[in-house]
Amino acid sequence: MMKTQRLIASVILFSCIFFSASRSTAQVTLANIFTDGMVLQQQSTVPVWGWDKPGTHITATTSWNKKTYQAITDTAGKFILKITTPVAGGPYQLIISDGKPLVLTDVLIGEVWVCAGQSNMEIPMKGFKSQPILNSNEAILNSKNPNIRLFTVPRGSKTTLQKDIKPSHWLQASPETVAKFSATGYYFGKLLNKMLNVPIGLINCNYSGSSIQAWMDPTTLKPYSEIKIPAPTDSIKEVSRTPTTLYNAMLHGIIGYGIKGSIWYQGESNYDFPAQYDSLFVTFVKVLRSKWNIGDFPFYYAQIAPYDYAQLPPYNKGGKYNSAFLRDVQRLDEDKIPNTGMAVLMDIGEQSTIHPPRKEQVGSRLAYLALGKTYGIQGFGYQSPAYESLSIKGSAAIVKFKNVANGLTSFLKEINTFEIAGADKHFYPAKAQITGSAVTVSSDQVKEPVAVRYAFKDFVVGDLFGTDGLPVSSFRTDDWDYGVQ
Repeated sequence: MMKTQRLIASVILFSCIFFSASRSTAQVTLANIFTDGMVLQQQSTVPVWGWDKPGTHITATTSWNKKTYQAITDTAGKFILKITTPVAGGPYQLIISDGKPLVLTDVLIGEVWVCAGQSNMEIPMKGFKSQPILNSNEAILNSKNPNIRLFTVPRGSKTTLQKDIKPSHWLQASPETVAKFSATGYYFGKLLNKMLNVPIGLINCNYSGSSIQAWMDPTTLKPYSEIKIPAPTDSIKEVSRTPTTLYNAMLHGIIGYGIKGSIWYQGESNYDFPAQYDSLFVTFVKVLRSKWNIGDFPFYYAQIAPYDYAQLPPYNKGGKYNSAFLRDVQRLDEDKIPNTGMAVLMDIGEQSTIHPPRKEQVGSRLAYLALGKTYGIQGFGYQSPAYESLSIKGSAAIVKFKNVANGLTSFLKEINTFEIAGADKHFYPAKAQITGSAVTVSSDQVKEPVAVRYAFKDFVVGDLFGTDGLPVSSFRTDDWDYGVQ
């Protein structure tokens, strides 16, 4: 018995000595977003970063051109290698070495997009429990595609900046992996892969219930005196809504990875502060692009879908709590943010669930924007008609739209979602008639119209479209305060 115990002790001691020696001469460590099976952005100079001993000489060799790139770790042990990528293709190998090689295999070159936001971006193809994604089972079954790669940033919420995300891995699209991946993100990437015929890499970075403040860094939020930035020692009472915490633990660790652009689906958790969101969202995109340091990369976002928010605590209703005000902010921000576009979802909201099940339409509409605006494919509709101007003719208001080369339609149904108001600021249901690329709005109760609103309710089903089937966003022509209904 004593002999056995001495033998075990010797093994443990040897293991500890060996492990300690291995750590002291450890080979290079890459950031957790760099793994086998990854996709690198094509025809670009992409950073690859990691850590080693300070002052260590690091090399990277790429199998696609046999070139070697070099860097030296800084005083904190970090290095960044800038690697040139070819046109789409693969698989390739990438070898990172500090004298001991670390080999990344099955590397593809293609188009890389970040898919970020809250639960409507996070909800996977298999759905949340008792919350389905329409027609997803067959889509999952047919999802095997080695040229679509998926990476999910693990959830995390921290009051201090983390140098890296938690470990994760790039995975090929298959029924097992796609079932767990963002439905909106997958449908977006699937259509891009089909139309561009290149590998697509999708980075899933989202957290259910998250506010936009949680995705922003302390410096950016400092001018907003009403937003409390947590101290490092503070406890996190709301893991997805505490300012800076998701930026610290999730977003910061992927910023800089070579991408083409980003898609965003968030705003539900900020619906009750529309004016604040207006400023935060524009600032968020500007700062995010600055930190990524690749210019004004494409940033496409989904407008939040109509939903009866009065069902949620604290059960507020009316005024600024009408989520149409938040949707209107998102509509207006499309003109404030360069190289962007908004996917309108007025026709697919659900009154009883904040997670509309028709995510294929969301992903496809975001892909339309990318295919039309980023990749230059023409001949199809990719932008919803948008409110342009209002003119008054007698007792009628004429609303003109842009992005309507082929006119407007209600698909032969009566339009019931327009309202009209006079100087008293009281809105009445209105008659609406399509006249080519405009809509004439009137009501017997308003003889001298001043303002028009369309589908401006918390929950509503939009009934105005372009002839390509893309819905018109809810909008208002007035700038009256939130108390006016």
